[in-house]
Amino acid sequence: MTETDPIKDPIIVQDIMAMLPHRYPFLMVDRVLEYVPGEYAIARKNVTYNEPHFMGHFPGHPIMPGVLIVEALAQVAALVVVKTLQNQTEEKLVYFMTIENAKFRKPVVPGDILELHVQKVQNRGAVWKFSGQGIVDGKVCAEATFSAMISDKPKEA
Repeated sequence: MTETDPIKDPIIVQDIMAMLPHRYPFLMVDRVLEYVPGEYAIARKNVTYNEPHFMGHFPGHPIMPGVLIVEALAQVAALVVVKTLQNQTEEKLVYFMTIENAKFRKPVVPGDILELHVQKVQNRGAVWKFSGQGIVDGKVCAEATFSAMISDKPKEA
């Protein structure tokens, strides 16, 4: 195996929770299916009816908000960064800087399995840029380019 061969040993939600600070109801990644540190990841979000945003978006016609799809993509990107930097991220957080060219093409609804495809575009120091797509049943539902900065966790007061 070379450094660019995909790692196809799934990362399960318990391990994802060890790498990301997010928790229910804001953890948007259930499993990482494949990744190459420093390059890309493919992950999965199982969209379920009992998620709190569906109570108001929209009653009788639940649709996953586009901003949450972009958040899910960003969480997968954060996992790419964590896997790349390994033990250097323990006291760090990943913050959004920009979201560009976001497009929402098809609603994501309860029962969908949302595949999250994230690819590194650029990395300069603490700033990482990614492109991502949310895909259901082989069809692109959402896409965006976004950047984030790795920063020290704020000190507790």
